[in-house]
Amino acid sequence: MNPQERQHIAQALADWFHANGRDYPWRRTTDPWAILVSEIMLQQTTIPTVLGRYDGWMRRFPTPQALAAATEEEALRSWEGLGYYRRVRSLRAAAQAIVERHGGVFPTEEADIRALPGIGDYTAGAVLSFAFNKPAPLVDANVARVFARLCNSRTPVDSPAGRREQWRLAAQMLHRTDPRAYNSALMELGQLVCTAGAPQCLLCPVRAWCRAKNPAELPVKLPKKQTTALEHWDILHVTKRGILLELQPEGKRHAGMWRLPRRSQNEVQVLEHIADQTYSVTRYKVTRHLHRAAPSTRPRKGESYIPLQDLEQIPMASPDRKIISRALGI
Repeated sequence: MNPQERQHIAQALADWFHANGRDYPWRRTTDPWAILVSEIMLQQTTIPTVLGRYDGWMRRFPTPQALAAATEEEALRSWEGLGYYRRVRSLRAAAQAIVERHGGVFPTEEADIRALPGIGDYTAGAVLSFAFNKPAPLVDANVARVFARLCNSRTPVDSPAGRREQWRLAAQMLHRTDPRAYNSALMELGQLVCTAGAPQCLLCPVRAWCRAKNPAELPVKLPKKQTTALEHWDILHVTKRGILLELQPEGKRHAGMWRLPRRSQNEVQVLEHIADQTYSVTRYKVTRHLHRAAPSTRPRKGESYIPLQDLEQIPMASPDRKIISRALGI
């Protein structure tokens, strides 16, 4: 595309967003902390899910100082239900860095923002454009789809070459005076109009410049990785002291969180089967088999009894909390 085409596309998108952009709480503010929180929450989580949690979470942690002062356990518990808990660990580390390096004031310079823990190219672009209205490129799955169709690109968008192509185009297509509306429009267009299944080309504000010959066939992606089936066997052991749980150590996926103790398949063969549960984690489909522990069960390394009245306060992955509630009828 020549510079004039890029300018026309950028302005058409910004105008379209001003007329049609949806109202979200993170779009009603230019507070960079509030915008960073929304962007971290929206990574790998649907908008309806985030809408149900965002306002409450921001009331609890309205500033970097508030999250920096929280314990890791409090931060993990507050994130429960949103999944991918490494995100809240990174967000807490960013909050601590803002307090320690910038006196609690969110930095405004790109280099300082990028230096915060957990901030990559996309998040930096989102904060710079949405909070500070600075022209900064960003590419997510929706944006990549829009660009692939605009350029009729057959390069797989999830390949290294495709990612380089997308970011190069994002940098070229920047709106210099209204980047907040323009970047919002790119994302919104992919969510509402230039959708993955059946793009609504007649409603597209940039259809005059789109080169896609068959939009439904784009973007091209690499072959999907196969889903891997996993199984694990857990025990439910409740005594007067509480429920036996295992604290995940550092280095584990759910470090700092509690889960039901696991046992080998052979160990649970003689135990009463209570329930099965299936859940998905990235490209894994997991089946949990829950068994009632023998009365003589003793805690192993990392396992402790948690009083039932304390269950609501401890951090725990949603699948564990759901099956515990189901098994105990609470």
